[in-house]
Amino acid sequence: MLAKLRYGFLCALLAFSGLSAAATDARTVVEQTTQELLGDLAANKELYRADPTAFYNAMDNILGDVVDADGISRSVMTVRYSRRATPEQMQRFQENFKRSLMQFYGNALLEYDNQGIRVLPNEIAQGDNRSEVRMEVTDQKGVIYPVSYTMVKINNQWRMRNVIINGINLGKLFRDQFAEAMQRNAQDLDRVIDTWVDTVAKTRAAQEGA
Repeated sequence: MLAKLRYGFLCALLAFSGLSAAATDARTVVEQTTQELLGDLAANKELYRADPTAFYNAMDNILGDVVDADGISRSVMTVRYSRRATPEQMQRFQENFKRSLMQFYGNALLEYDNQGIRVLPNEIAQGDNRSEVRMEVTDQKGVIYPVSYTMVKINNQWRMRNVIINGINLGKLFRDQFAEAMQRNAQDLDRVIDTWVDTVAKTRAAQEGA
């Protein structure tokens, strides 16, 4: 199951890297970016393979304007912990959270080799400022993975708030990880924030061994 999640999410990153967050509708935001990132990846793949850190940094720069990092971070922490976090702690967690994702999925993304990605035609509106965009990702064996994005409009820009891949809710997955880390570390918020990259790395190691 985790292997499927990893594959689906790396293709989700393909769809969201480099997109125009100011597009007029959420589906356009998703659709416009796919070819843009594929072109960049094709042009720079050997460079990125030789220097994965440069790739992680590039992904972080590209995704920065698209992902609702503040909203996702608060959701992962939940109200229980985010309301007691200082602005400095929230900022530190946002940075560590993004870095953990780049490291977790960056190597898998470099393995992408012209698999199929199709944005479904109908965007599902959930109000003026919230929408669901669905996608299908096909792997090299022809297996189709459904992907669903929760998009929110913030300051007139569409941003990604959550992703569900093949039935796995990423927001819930990371919330559970955060809650477990708080229990293991005696409710020490600073320690959980500072070791978050290691926490996700352990999940990656377990996934790759599955």
